[in-house]
Amino acid sequence: MDAFAAVSLRDHPLLKACHREAVPYTPIWLMRQAGRYMPEYRALRERVGFLSLCTNPELAAEVTVTAVRRLGVDAAIIFADILLPLLPMGVGLRYEDGPAIERPIRSAADLERLAPVDPAASLHFVADAIRIVRSELPDRPVIGFAGAPFTLASYLIEGGASRDYRHTKSLMYREPAAWDRLMTMLARITADYLAMQAAAGAEVVQLFDSWVGALSPADYRRFVLPHSRASLASCAGHVPAIHFGTGTAGLLEAMRDAGGEVIGLDWRVDLSEAWSRLGPGVAVQGNLDPIVVMLAGRDEIRRQVRVILDRAGGRPGHIFNLGHGILPQTPVDNVIALVDMVHEMSRR
Repeated sequence: MDAFAAVSLRDHPLLKACHREAVPYTPIWLMRQAGRYMPEYRALRERVGFLSLCTNPELAAEVTVTAVRRLGVDAAIIFADILLPLLPMGVGLRYEDGPAIERPIRSAADLERLAPVDPAASLHFVADAIRIVRSELPDRPVIGFAGAPFTLASYLIEGGASRDYRHTKSLMYREPAAWDRLMTMLARITADYLAMQAAAGAEVVQLFDSWVGALSPADYRRFVLPHSRASLASCAGHVPAIHFGTGTAGLLEAMRDAGGEVIGLDWRVDLSEAWSRLGPGVAVQGNLDPIVVMLAGRDEIRRQVRVILDRAGGRPGHIFNLGHGILPQTPVDNVIALVDMVHEMSRR
């Protein structure tokens, strides 16, 4: 894409934090902030299937905006799913208890049946939803997102969730040329998809590499880093990117090298130590354990918020978030209290 939306919220604390500039308070948004823990979302889902919700711009925007207004967070992340770019590939993506691929990719020959994907043509509903949210929330940044090539490839190859990623690693090790071809294709689609969202009005994008923690640092650098870098390149210099993965304590430096103005941290790392490893050239996002918000009392939530804010040390460039998404059983009032605590306790 060659036409990016103008950033109209340049002085918003979240955008300033992305650029490691001083802010009046630590901005906070939450992964899965629009989801099953919210009664409004559950009521809508009784009428509308998940995929129908994702592909209906008006409904996706409604869910997105409702969460922002209910919680008081500093940004809206568009309601979608990381696997939507796989829909037009013809692999039989369906959502039941979780996403599943009916016709997984297991060999070089299987790559021949993947249909080409043009996000502007087949995923335009995401851009349309962003435009609606942008008009509904003119005072908040909108975050667009995509799944990273490794995570998309793993879903395509495994066919669903996996504990050991044996099929993924088998293709990676046994057929490296096929692996590179698949990852190159996914990186191009992801780059175009992120650029489309930025052009529609997203002021920030996030690349989710949810499953990349299954790899060693050496395998990440050899098989993944160039493709993640290519995915992020389309937005470089236009909108800031957050690069996030789970189980990535051993991959942080490599993820930084792959790109992103902000590195997202899961809850398994000490924020201060991780930031020291990453160096001063990037901002960080995170990293409260989602279980704390689900199960802990308010005093314990407050204590853990203080620990994370202390580890950030007031340095420019910290965005508060959970170390992964809000869990479905989380009380909404706990989430609202968390947002209020972060704003109150971090005010400069």
